[in-house]
Amino acid sequence: MSGLCESFPKEARLTRRSEFLLLSRRGRKFYTQHFIIIRRDNDHRGKRLGVTVSSKVGNAVARNRVKRRLREFFRRGRENFRPDQDTVIIARRGAAELSHPAMTAELRKVTGPKLAP
Repeated sequence: MSGLCESFPKEARLTRRSEFLLLSRRGRKFYTQHFIIIRRDNDHRGKRLGVTVSSKVGNAVARNRVKRRLREFFRRGRENFRPDQDTVIIARRGAAELSHPAMTAELRKVTGPKLAP
């Protein structure tokens, strides 16, 4: 193991509806073909991720697969996310059909190495 922290603890998650709504209203939005990424600085709470996958994306199995892949993308690439910033990733139609490498490549275009706010 390389010594990097690859866990996804509760402190790294957005869990409350109010947090999602605040980001939706005040965050900066980035669009890709299959995802909407919303980012906003937080009050020194560290890097946090929220994931939204609606039933338009697919059945429960497909939605859960997309959520797992998005969390894995965040977990493994946490160093590419700015410190003290909340990020919400919203999956759009077609996200379930993407392979994991294709999903990673699409998200990396937006989250790439320490993008400016």
